[in-house]
Amino acid sequence: MSEERPQNESDEFDEIVGAETDRDPDLAVIEAGSRTLRAQSGPPQGDGIPSRPADPEVDRALREVEGALAGRWPETKLDPSLVRIEALMDILGSPQRAYPSIHITGTNGKTSTARMIESLLGAFELRTGRYTSPHVQSITERISLDGAPISAERFIETYQDIQPYLEMVDAQQEHRLSFFEVLTGMAYAAFADAPVDIAVVEVGMGGSWDATNVIDAGVAVITPISLDHTDRLGTTPEQIATEKAGIVKQDATVVLAQQPVEAASVVLKRAVEVDATVAREGMEFGVLSREVAVGGQLLTLRGLGGEYPDVFLPLHGAHQAHNAAVALAAVEAFFGIGTQHARTLDIDTVRSAFASATSPGRMEVVRRSPTVVLDAAHNPAGARAAAEAVTESFGFSRLVGVVGASDDKDVRGLLEAFEPIFAEVVVTRNSSHRAMDPDELAAVAVEVFGPDRVQVEPRLDDALEEAITLAEEEGEYAGAGVLVTGSVITVGEARLLLGKG
Repeated sequence: MSEERPQNESDEFDEIVGAETDRDPDLAVIEAGSRTLRAQSGPPQGDGIPSRPADPEVDRALREVEGALAGRWPETKLDPSLVRIEALMDILGSPQRAYPSIHITGTNGKTSTARMIESLLGAFELRTGRYTSPHVQSITERISLDGAPISAERFIETYQDIQPYLEMVDAQQEHRLSFFEVLTGMAYAAFADAPVDIAVVEVGMGGSWDATNVIDAGVAVITPISLDHTDRLGTTPEQIATEKAGIVKQDATVVLAQQPVEAASVVLKRAVEVDATVAREGMEFGVLSREVAVGGQLLTLRGLGGEYPDVFLPLHGAHQAHNAAVALAAVEAFFGIGTQHARTLDIDTVRSAFASATSPGRMEVVRRSPTVVLDAAHNPAGARAAAEAVTESFGFSRLVGVVGASDDKDVRGLLEAFEPIFAEVVVTRNSSHRAMDPDELAAVAVEVFGPDRVQVEPRLDDALEEAITLAEEEGEYAGAGVLVTGSVITVGEARLLLGKG
């Protein structure tokens, strides 16, 4: 039973509903209710990367939760089954069905696209929940409300609320719930508790059997598919697309980024099977024009309902422009544009939403003199996009790379993508147990770059210092820079070392 609103809130609610005469009346009521909640919580602050809690007791409690989660199956150990997460959802009362959702899969660009979708929905006064992975610095980043990570206190409370049910499911199943399954359950429960108007959910890996795939999303987004996690998802674009197309549900709308032909054909076949509507980048929507601007780029986007000119996006690279087009089409699809409605979204609201978009660790500048850029590229396709973006947007006279990669990635392909733009590369490692040994990484790097362009610094802090020193050798005004890349974990740890968060 809902609580009764105070008179002043009730007046504001009725006024908002009454003003929304040209919108769907049900949507107007949802939006009106959300504005009150959003006003109470306040706008998101900063880049959405929280620091450790200042309160020692809260920090201790958060570390206990992190320890409990770490004691479960890690994200890298997978069992292709929805049995455990379905059991958890059932015992929690199916919180994932308490709100509509937009589900996002693909190989690259998922998190940036999710953040842009969230920004757009928030600009249209909808209360959003966003679930993304992995995190850059803090585990609480993975679950966001109204564009900001939930607080450490709320993260702890959410875990404690569902902990008895975790134990019940664990006792009934052959294997305990995994790290990712528990976090997914926490996200869905937190969104229902908030409550949110819509959830923006990023797949962890794959699609069909990913723990997130217990939602029945009306909009399925598939970002560019390329080869990654080939040991788990398949060795061809078709095999990987088959797995990812599993998020497409009956009568949904599929927003399909530009894809290899063989991957696109798999998704289209799946859409036919479930009577889904497909919107294809380059056909129904896309990027009409883009030009580099100070601090980002200026775009003209074609959405499902028409053109959106003069959209400033404070993110670098052609790939981010394409992510923006996909995000716009996804939000249009959610609002019924292109099917029920033949109109554009309010252009000023769209411009405002994109102008405030952030994507930490993706072509992010964290230092000047020399300029240090972070990018979480961890596979060849992501590395190629990053190489193109840094060349286009920064024009460094000399670029030094810092690379720390995971040992289960196509490291050679990643290094080959960066070889044309790195004058020198400093190979290192992050703190993860999955990090590739620096000497093994150096051996591959020497084959790609030659011995004179490769240095080894096993500690990330030493690697950053060495790369900055190499860049500074050209002098303060020479235009040299540093790009830190290879892994989300490497980027997150470098971000901390360089004073961010």
